[in-house]
Amino acid sequence: MNPAVPVSVVVPCFRCASTIERAVQSVAAQSSRPAEVVLVDDCSQDQTLDILKSLAARHAPGWIKIKRLDNNRGAASARNAGWAVASQPFVAFLDSDDAWHPKKLEIQYDFMQRNPEVALCGHGHRLLKQNTLPDWDVSISTFTAISRWRLLISNQFVTPSVMLRRNIYPRFVDDQRHMEDHMLWLQISFSGAGVMKLDAELAAIYKAPFGVGGLSAQIALMERGELKNYRRLLRSKFINRYQFVAICGYSLLKYLRRLAIYGSHFLWKRNIHG
Repeated sequence: MNPAVPVSVVVPCFRCASTIERAVQSVAAQSSRPAEVVLVDDCSQDQTLDILKSLAARHAPGWIKIKRLDNNRGAASARNAGWAVASQPFVAFLDSDDAWHPKKLEIQYDFMQRNPEVALCGHGHRLLKQNTLPDWDVSISTFTAISRWRLLISNQFVTPSVMLRRNIYPRFVDDQRHMEDHMLWLQISFSGAGVMKLDAELAAIYKAPFGVGGLSAQIALMERGELKNYRRLLRSKFINRYQFVAICGYSLLKYLRRLAIYGSHFLWKRNIHG
């Protein structure tokens, strides 16, 4: 096994009794294991906390830290709480229902080390339909600088793909429950920091982020979250009013397209099942 890399893994946990073991297993299986894992229980009020304690007991003392929030505040606040107690110079985020490829940290940490101007690095991912850990051949041949305008148009990263430098200033917006990850990436990018994307697929998600298989019931809330993000950028003078109007119009067009796709699928299912 390679020596531990100076990375803190932060995992927000809310009622994740059925998936958190898979997530932690994917971290423990890393070819370059992180120095620590911070599991943040977002006031689950079920068996989640007991399972987190059980997972911590299975590994070396101190490798898994558990932070419990007194009130349920959402993933953004949970990630901030984990970030606050992280001790390593790099922080990587993983959601409790997702998993990493075994070479994720080896590849991503090496890239961040060789590119000190990069504050945030993400990568590709795959959608898995079966409850299996990621296991496919990976190679990294290219990486792309993600401009603030490209990021403004669409979120380029799923949260489990992101590694960043612990000491950068922006944080997730506390208590924001939709599009909170996109807001942080935008703040980092508009601050002038380097943002890169590796072409390798190094994470697995098990539900679609949009559409009928994922968050279709919440797309209106996600659209509101995106528009709030643009208003924050306007208030911070990262964008001007003309840019604000243009990007909001584009966002609404994307939202209407998602609604049309969901509506078509709903009608198709109703016709198939009578």
